[in-house]
Amino acid sequence: MKILLTGGTGQVGYELFRSLQGLGDIVAPGRAQMDLSNLDQVRDVIRAVKPDLIVNPAAYTAVDQAECEPELAMLINARAPGLMAEEARKLDAAMIHYSTDYVFDGAKSEPYSEEDATAPINVYGRSKLAGEQAIQAVGIDHLILRTSWVYGMRGKNFLLTVLRLAQERPELRIVGDQYGAPTWCRTIADVTAHIVARIEGDRADWWRRHGGVYHLSAQGRTTWAGFTEEILRNAALASSPQIRAITTSEYPLPAPRPASSLLSSEHLRQVFCDLPEWKEALRLCMES
Repeated sequence: MKILLTGGTGQVGYELFRSLQGLGDIVAPGRAQMDLSNLDQVRDVIRAVKPDLIVNPAAYTAVDQAECEPELAMLINARAPGLMAEEARKLDAAMIHYSTDYVFDGAKSEPYSEEDATAPINVYGRSKLAGEQAIQAVGIDHLILRTSWVYGMRGKNFLLTVLRLAQERPELRIVGDQYGAPTWCRTIADVTAHIVARIEGDRADWWRRHGGVYHLSAQGRTTWAGFTEEILRNAALASSPQIRAITTSEYPLPAPRPASSLLSSEHLRQVFCDLPEWKEALRLCMES
């Protein structure tokens, strides 16, 4: 099986490139070779590689900047995945695409299931939902994996920001009224590899039975302030800053955030595999 992996230098793509080893011939062009804002380039790469499976973690992820660049966010997060799906259909290929908790408005107190109505409240969320819909409209074999609060030891993410600020400030003011489940990028990659390894037999039948939308998020729940506390506990710094939980209104940002980003991964757990508790995954990440 030939696998085309986008965004191979990003935090999820970097882990996917390693987790998918042995499951196929992986082609992972860099951004210079496959920039999702250049649709002609995307089309040309897919036609040259002729993959059996496209794995697409690449995305426009600057949530606040997207409010100022809605066209670019929509181009990368919606039009490019739609084009990938169209090219995949011509090759009879399948697609695994990653989406986000931000497709929901965050008003639900319990974790969101795949059947809950979407209602994004910012440009980023709308662009990611449009990407989901573009892939679904083409009608190819696909998996859409929604995840939340992604972190790792590479790139730009909340974990690395907290570790940096902990060295610079005596106090950290962190939002304490938004809820979610921090999800390690390696968990996302390993679960994806587990799924790909199970594609066997009559592939058309496998995709018919297993394709669709799944939530892929660590187990448990916390707030950004609670996540910060656990990061610092694992970091075991000689001197840790004080953490002061604040409200969302005390930390205004250009893009509104959902009050709850909790996703129920029960469907994925029933069909494919279990998922780790967020504190345990964080401990393993920081130990590694």
